[in-house]
Amino acid sequence: MLSQLFSPLGEIACRVMKTCKKMGIKTVAVHSDVDANAVHVKMADEAVCVGPAPTSKSYLNMDAIMNAIRQTGAQAVHPGYGFLSENKEFAKRLAAEGVSFIGPDTHAIQAMGDKIESKLIAKAAKVNTIPGFDGVVKDADEAVRIANEIGYPVMIKASAGGGGKGMRIAWNDEETREGFRFSSQEAASSFGDDRLLIEKFIDNPRHIEIQVLADKHGNALWLNERECSIQRRNQKVVEEAPSTFLDPETRRAMGEQAVSLAKAVNYSSAGTVEFLVDSRKNFYFLEMNTRLQVEHPITECITGLDLVQQMIRIAKGFPLQHTQAEIPINGWAIESRVYAEDPYKSFGLPSIGRLSQYQEPLNLHNVRVDSGIEEGSDISIYYDPMISKLVTYGATRAEALKKMEDALDNYVIRGVTHNIPLLREIIVHPRFISGDISTKFLPEVYPEGFKGHQLTATGRKELLATAASLFVAAQLRAQKFLGDLRVSNTQQERRSWELCVELEKGVHMLGVSRSGATYTVEIDGDKLEVSSDWNLASPLLTVTLNGIHRTLQCLSRNAAGEISLQYLGTTFKLRVLSKLAAALSVHMPEKVPEDTSSILRSPMPGTVVAVSVKAGDTVAEGQEICVIEAMKMQNSMTAAKTAKVRSVHCKPGETVGEGDLLVELE
Repeated sequence: MLSQLFSPLGEIACRVMKTCKKMGIKTVAVHSDVDANAVHVKMADEAVCVGPAPTSKSYLNMDAIMNAIRQTGAQAVHPGYGFLSENKEFAKRLAAEGVSFIGPDTHAIQAMGDKIESKLIAKAAKVNTIPGFDGVVKDADEAVRIANEIGYPVMIKASAGGGGKGMRIAWNDEETREGFRFSSQEAASSFGDDRLLIEKFIDNPRHIEIQVLADKHGNALWLNERECSIQRRNQKVVEEAPSTFLDPETRRAMGEQAVSLAKAVNYSSAGTVEFLVDSRKNFYFLEMNTRLQVEHPITECITGLDLVQQMIRIAKGFPLQHTQAEIPINGWAIESRVYAEDPYKSFGLPSIGRLSQYQEPLNLHNVRVDSGIEEGSDISIYYDPMISKLVTYGATRAEALKKMEDALDNYVIRGVTHNIPLLREIIVHPRFISGDISTKFLPEVYPEGFKGHQLTATGRKELLATAASLFVAAQLRAQKFLGDLRVSNTQQERRSWELCVELEKGVHMLGVSRSGATYTVEIDGDKLEVSSDWNLASPLLTVTLNGIHRTLQCLSRNAAGEISLQYLGTTFKLRVLSKLAAALSVHMPEKVPEDTSSILRSPMPGTVVAVSVKAGDTVAEGQEICVIEAMKMQNSMTAAKTAKVRSVHCKPGETVGEGDLLVELE
């Protein structure tokens, strides 16, 4: 079998290979030249390079992949997800070579892969559909006309798309024109097909999908639902199964319509029918993904089925092993998508770098991590920035959520910026815990953007006490050499310290006393007891604060007393000084911050797609200056004020890094 991955990190390739190994099937990995040392390449029995880093020359290069199949004698292809996983031409070429495609036949791929055709088929199969235009939109003018006929707001999306690529919401004519331009460009870049459709945007909906499984003998099952409403830029961030919102009757109705649609196109394999659900539990067909979904592990957790194994069996011609009555909902599963992204920028702009330290929380019970990376792996600008899928399982939702908190606190990722701060805040938010969510959750909860964990008075004291105790523990360790005091005539070890700790522009005077491995810290008249094994070499710092167990991470500390601690998911920077050092520090000069209103820097690494201005032009506040594409998403960079352009430091086709200067204004 040839297992073809979807991303540089090959997470789905690794997932498929694990099942293949259990079934005794040998595997072949395909990879681009920059992925030669990827985990999935090492895991496979054989590996073939199919081209350079750009996807069009490697993972979308059908000729190279077909040559790899012939070269290795592979009998079947599992396409994973993304890239060629829903490409009918690829499936046709495999069939012509007598190679099994582990997925549906070309008819189903074409019917469901085209959003326009799939909507017509869904209507015929009596599946609830969203009002909209059932044809292809020719240009921006027609898009505006159609949008006005349907009524704003509207959703503009790629006909051949998925995964949030090529999708824009428009609330007026101007946004429709802009959305048409960006969506068509993203669609062409991601899928090689720039056709677009427009439909009514259902305001404040939930995104709930039904997993289906069908064989080649006319049997089809629905494997319950997945709640996927927590999204940013139409891409899922946190998923769970089952949904807190559905009652048994609605679940059954959605499941039966999903199966009806699958049977209408003679579907065979695992697939997912996505619905939008309004506050009154009315549901509307969104699209069908004719492949394995990223979030399939949570369905596996609550049903006990290995979906990859089922796909392989179905492709081989075996009938389904279960009936609908045998599909259970056992417990609750939650998935957090861990991305190499900066969550403080638009809920997640891509980050690149090398994983200098990486440790998955697999020591915890009922935790699953699907990843394709390891310590030393590179995150590049070429592919999707997902690091892993972190899945927790429990008998109840509360148990699964508590396990997710622990797993995120114990997940060590160094070398790239990641979105764990955002994930950690989502799962403890009262609205999420109560199940009061929609696809607008993030902008509603964080209307000014994500700012990280907001410290309470108790949390602030916990953080200050931990930093002070860590500082003293490091000072004491520095006095020892091979377990002994460095100087034999040193005075008796100190038992108390007066420290000054700076946190978020606040200055706090603390008193610290020590008894063995326990420190008593006095802050504003309150005393906190902090105990730990104080293993300063470990990336994890497990402490007990007045009887409450916390897992923090010490990201960095230096001789100047600067300490970075990850507390409840968010990184906080502190400075711990002795009383004397604090008194002297007021004489140090402060760095003057840069005036950012006159310069435009790239907020992320990527490629310059377009530059709309030149030196000497006058730009208005909010006017587009250039477009940066990163990991297949296009981002418009705009002017912060009305001014004249002094100089332009980029041009189309150039690669830029985060913080690189793009344009200077006068």
